[in-house]
Amino acid sequence: MSAERRPLPVDRLLLVALFVTALVVAQLTAAKLLSFQLPFSIPVAGSALTLPGAALAYAVTYFASDCYAELYGKRAARELVNVAFLMNFVVLALVWSTIVAPAADPAFASTFASVLGASTNIVVASLLAYVVSQNWDVLVFHRLKDLTDGDKLWLRNVGSTASSQLIDTVIFVGVAFWVLPELGIGTELGLPLVGGGPVPSVAALIVGQYVLKLAIALIDTPFVYAVVGAVRRRDAGERRLFAS
Repeated sequence: MSAERRPLPVDRLLLVALFVTALVVAQLTAAKLLSFQLPFSIPVAGSALTLPGAALAYAVTYFASDCYAELYGKRAARELVNVAFLMNFVVLALVWSTIVAPAADPAFASTFASVLGASTNIVVASLLAYVVSQNWDVLVFHRLKDLTDGDKLWLRNVGSTASSQLIDTVIFVGVAFWVLPELGIGTELGLPLVGGGPVPSVAALIVGQYVLKLAIALIDTPFVYAVVGAVRRRDAGERRLFAS
């Protein structure tokens, strides 16, 4: 009789689940543009912070991946990022199979398709932005960890997230709302590079989304410390228990 394999620790399972959940939510909410009025003005974006609906969900994926990378290492973090990338296609396949299946209520089916059936622009841009920026995040996180001899968790959390979020934002917004529309794909999403009036520009979308993501990267640093500290204390307690 073969020995049972040791189950995945709950904390590791929770981080994987948080990462995948946020990634799926981001895929499903990316098409909606959000607009928030600010009490002050920022360059390019002005006093209105305009960003894709997936911005918050994607920010959560970086929090989860940084915790995961710190606790389980570079190889494990890369595996998480790239397996989750493949799961994006599973999400798309399940959503679109539901959309094309016969509907009992055609009117509701049309609404369902318009809400969940992301355009080609959103799918291509989000997948490209994800696979590039998340792998960059893992690379920079561990490069900073090596340079600081494992100290300054705050530096690698903020540094890796800030740089990868910039890459993610530029790729997603640029491809979805400018490059592909310029090529004649999803032209209804096309926006000018410089804005004015009620229509947000590509540049304003990039600035708005990045400002929010950068703020979240700064805010979530204490929570990264809390999660990493709690897991390490639990592991240390278990080691003492088994040693006694």
